[in-house]
Amino acid sequence: MPILTEKEINMLVNADCHDPFIYLGLRELDEENLVIRVLQPFAKEAYLISKNTTVKLDKIHEAGLFEKKIPGSQIFEYEIKCTDYNGNTWIYKDPYSFLPVISEYDRYLFNEGNHYKIYEKLGAHPMKINGIKGVLFSTWAPNAKRVSVVGNFNNWDGRIHQMRVLGQSGIWEIFIPDVVEEDLYKFEIKTQNGDLLLKTDPYGTYFEVRPKTAAIVYDIHNKHTWNDSKWMEERKTKNWIKEPMSIYEVHLGSWEKKEENQFLNYRELADKLSEYLKENHFTHIELLPVSEHPLDISWGYQVTGYYAPTSRFGKPEDFMYFVDKMHQEGIGVIVDWVPGHFPKDGHALGRFDGTALYEHLDSRLGEHKDWGTYIFNYGRNEVKNFLLANALFWLDKYHIDGLRVDAVASMLYLDYSRQDGEWIPNKYGGRENLEAIDFIKHLNTVTYQYFPGIVTIAEESTAFPGVTTPVHAGGLGFVFKWNMGWMNDTLRYFSKDPIFRRYHQNDLTFSLVYAFSEKFILSISHDEVVHGKRSLLEKMPGDDWQKFANLRLFYSYMFAHPGKNLLFMGSEIAQRKEWNCSYSLDWDLLQYEPHKKAQQFLKDLNILYKNHPALYEIDHSYEGFEWIDFNDSDNSVISFTRKSENEDEIIVCVFNFTPVPRDNYRIGVPKKGVYQEILNTDWTQYYGSGVDNPKEVYSQDIPMHGREQSIILTLPPLGGLYFKFIIK
Repeated sequence: MPILTEKEINMLVNADCHDPFIYLGLRELDEENLVIRVLQPFAKEAYLISKNTTVKLDKIHEAGLFEKKIPGSQIFEYEIKCTDYNGNTWIYKDPYSFLPVISEYDRYLFNEGNHYKIYEKLGAHPMKINGIKGVLFSTWAPNAKRVSVVGNFNNWDGRIHQMRVLGQSGIWEIFIPDVVEEDLYKFEIKTQNGDLLLKTDPYGTYFEVRPKTAAIVYDIHNKHTWNDSKWMEERKTKNWIKEPMSIYEVHLGSWEKKEENQFLNYRELADKLSEYLKENHFTHIELLPVSEHPLDISWGYQVTGYYAPTSRFGKPEDFMYFVDKMHQEGIGVIVDWVPGHFPKDGHALGRFDGTALYEHLDSRLGEHKDWGTYIFNYGRNEVKNFLLANALFWLDKYHIDGLRVDAVASMLYLDYSRQDGEWIPNKYGGRENLEAIDFIKHLNTVTYQYFPGIVTIAEESTAFPGVTTPVHAGGLGFVFKWNMGWMNDTLRYFSKDPIFRRYHQNDLTFSLVYAFSEKFILSISHDEVVHGKRSLLEKMPGDDWQKFANLRLFYSYMFAHPGKNLLFMGSEIAQRKEWNCSYSLDWDLLQYEPHKKAQQFLKDLNILYKNHPALYEIDHSYEGFEWIDFNDSDNSVISFTRKSENEDEIIVCVFNFTPVPRDNYRIGVPKKGVYQEILNTDWTQYYGSGVDNPKEVYSQDIPMHGREQSIILTLPPLGGLYFKFIIK
């Protein structure tokens, strides 16, 4: 007769058991006897094998449940031998013979929301226990009735490896011997109402190539020998606020492709891109999300594998090589990070254990209708921990230098893109998402604490105060914020026919009203060259020559304006078509003179920018900027100075936004002396018309613009000029 009751037997064979470790494996039965139980649905016979004996087990249910009473009171080491109906035999170490691995302290920190390395506990981790090789699987599913690991190693059968739940933590775990790297797995979750869900691992570090969705057992440690120690050491003391930053934003899937439109892999991209960025003197690369995602045309912004670089381009160590290569070439790596929402794909985070676990249940809090996605529940400790640890994971395991946090405005406001009645106010009746704000502050505190020298960047489009104010001073704590207002105003101005620009000079000058309220990055990103917005070149008015002249003028104005700089790939070669993520950039354009010279112009502009501290050292204070004249709207001309610390360097910047050359144009200058022309966007080497000034222009004792000294210039058509002050 079976020792188990019929109810207990049915519970095990139907995989309805909340804690199968109570029943399965070798357990004490009473003071004088042990009992061994094995559930192997495909076995005809099962045996217990130890160094002293081999015992055939009794089959107590046709679904493959075996049981045997063993005399004695001391638990001993053993293996299980099974034979199936075809005569095949296998021997294995019983997963139910191992004690829990994840400690009570780990669980406490996680439930509290402060386990910053929880990615070393949850997920799939190859390890040895008592000399036995295998993999520890664990996941958080507090409302599940049962959780199992399924994979190619158990015929994807949820009855075989049912997991134990660890107290009240909501964490389930099991150590499975003999599972090896590159085995496939998922979690089979039985909900409280009996539904079966097949979920991929939230903490998985490597996944099958889309459209497949299984996680892959993978030990990312010791897969790559890093050679960027010099970069990493120097980074610790970097203050990027005072450093030049010219960022090249890249979508890895469409920067360049192989024949037949195939992706380059991480290593090919690393070698090609690092050389290209170095040649063109960009300081950083910013990657559209590299975390695993199922849909190419989402550009990576609908993430299903937060802890895994996408397998589209190779293995985890290949992405490590990518980052390492960039660092060795002196290029920082920033990645887009998406904590604001996640997709509803059935295999991923949504309704993970049959309940609204990572998200809110109420759609007024838990869904972005515009994007068809769920919103993270930032008030839940374990969800907050998932995201905090994820940010630290990329900085830790992949040496990432910065996180550009996507869609921050959607996180800050409960009524973001919602009509009245579609959102729920906070406890004070306001529209601010207090839990998200606390999460962001926590994020920016711990990332800088553990990784000094990194940057976090907010894509934030509202006037929310203190985005780049330190947390201890009451702000959100980001280092930089994208200047979306500058981007919109400036592109709107440049898109106008120059004849009408005189009426819209405020579009250019308004940004200086708030330019120092935050620490800004001037961003011309992928969002500005898609969905019918046209490429940057095609936004410009006029004939083809004027389009290129306007583009050079735009870049010169951008690099002179206070703030760091970001350009999307293709902008530097004056891409004519809108960006299409399915195809490579149009590199063949470089065979044509205007495009080749546009690339040369931006290369030279990057060199000039990096070599002149006045253009970057004081980006976020009025001490580094001073208007000369912003009132000449009749001629559509503006002028200002940029200054380095202690005014060691002064650069005068003058811009003519019309195609009409201006002769004998006088502007006031800050000091008496010589002003050396260091940039003219109309130089012929840049496809300009060649209207120029003497290399050195001497100031005159003629007051202008409230200054005692002035200089006379010739302003080229649609031209930007930089003059460096030289003491003589």
